[in-house]
Amino acid sequence: MRGKQVKKHVIQPDEIYNSVLVSKLINRVMLDGKKSIAKTIVYKALEDLGKKTGMDPIRALEKAIDNVRPKLEVRSRRVGGANYQVPVPVTGDRQLALTLRWIIGVMRNSRGSKDTWEVLSRELFAAYNGEGEAIRKKEDVQRMAESNRAFAQFAF
Repeated sequence: MRGKQVKKHVIQPDEIYNSVLVSKLINRVMLDGKKSIAKTIVYKALEDLGKKTGMDPIRALEKAIDNVRPKLEVRSRRVGGANYQVPVPVTGDRQLALTLRWIIGVMRNSRGSKDTWEVLSRELFAAYNGEGEAIRKKEDVQRMAESNRAFAQFAF
């Protein structure tokens, strides 16, 4: 690798659930530095998710995120003038980053008149049940990696 490695930024756990995962979700939901609004959205969504599942909200969130985590993804690799989509395993930090990105992307692209926290709660509940847009995105990525398995010998 070139240059210096960036030091890992340590994220503090949130105040209510004392969870780093919830803090990361809040930071991803946040727009324009308005963290208090993002906290309200996430906490209401988690409370609603807890009611829907009948479980502890943190356990339900962890299960929803685990259902969306991708195991493989494809990366472009140039070999002899041709570009190949090479399947590679996804590291743990990137799995979480992709998962949160997909869930928040679905939340932002929702065209409903519902409140943002309701849309987030609905998507988290769908992910908890193994369905929804974020799960579909994961399956697309997995399918792409599976179909390009023949190029695995070009792995980095």
